[in-house]
Amino acid sequence: MRAAMYYANDDVRIVDLPKPKIGPGEVLVKVHSSGICGSDVMEWYRKPKAPLVLGHEIAAEVVEVGAGVDQVKVGSRVFVSHHVPCGACRYCLAGHETVCETLRTTNFDPGGFAEFVRVPAINVKHGVFPLPTGLPDDEAVFVEPLACVVRGQRLAGFRPGATVVIIGSGVAGLLHIKLAKSVGTTRVIATDIVDYRKEAAHKAGADVVIDGRQNVPAKVRSGNDGHAADFVVTCTGDREAIAQGLASVDRGGTVLFFAPCEPTAKIELPFNDLWREEVTMTSSYAGSPRDIQESIAILSKKRIAVADLITHVLPLAEAGKGFRLVAHARNSLKVVLRP
Repeated sequence: MRAAMYYANDDVRIVDLPKPKIGPGEVLVKVHSSGICGSDVMEWYRKPKAPLVLGHEIAAEVVEVGAGVDQVKVGSRVFVSHHVPCGACRYCLAGHETVCETLRTTNFDPGGFAEFVRVPAINVKHGVFPLPTGLPDDEAVFVEPLACVVRGQRLAGFRPGATVVIIGSGVAGLLHIKLAKSVGTTRVIATDIVDYRKEAAHKAGADVVIDGRQNVPAKVRSGNDGHAADFVVTCTGDREAIAQGLASVDRGGTVLFFAPCEPTAKIELPFNDLWREEVTMTSSYAGSPRDIQESIAILSKKRIAVADLITHVLPLAEAGKGFRLVAHARNSLKVVLRP
């Protein structure tokens, strides 16, 4: 089978790999659509592990089932989660499934930028979800990134009537805008430094869009009746942008850290200000099975639209072009590969 082997953002090679063979409890799926995630182009994270086949935002069809598999059948359209929790450890039982050690050590074989993927038994048990007939494959690649957003907003405690600031308007930021608007937030303010993404933020429903090179905290207040925001979501690991977010949250508000920094980055905190103003800082990573189920429901019921976020649909042979588009992020949003 064909697969896109990652070496670097500017070095993605189409290779021939053996078609995976499945065992008891396992499933083989044929990938229909696979989205390129922003995390796929974080070279500080990916290059040390290269070469490898990436891709974790997939819509697929079951083509083989192993002995003992009865929850899906050949021909079923499914979303498959690459990382799955055990569901029984102290973290899972406390609602922190995404810090479960099992989640951090599981994956499917190989990544989703391949024609076929073997789904291990534990992923079949905890990470295979039927896709509704009304949810197209290309839109179903948003199941995983939207699940991450669902989890983040749930953990942060988003509520109707609140004001929200989204720092960074890439795909994650745009999904945050759309979901926040869908739950009835009063005002959503977005930032970015790229004109293309600022315009996308407007189209996604942001009430105010600020150029990130300006005085963001001051602009937030001027666009919010003189007040800072109830909730701030940092969708970028840029240190200056994170500082802007910390300075844009209101008294009693919450900052949600949604994106990583480079491993050596140091972030300074205005500790006394945060302490005195009772600011809550929290973070979220990935999505749990319940977040994935909610994400599928949101997409299938059209609570938010995502088709407008798809800017490029490419064959697997053009995976290199797709990676370059996402890495430079100047004139693209979601790039979908069709193996």
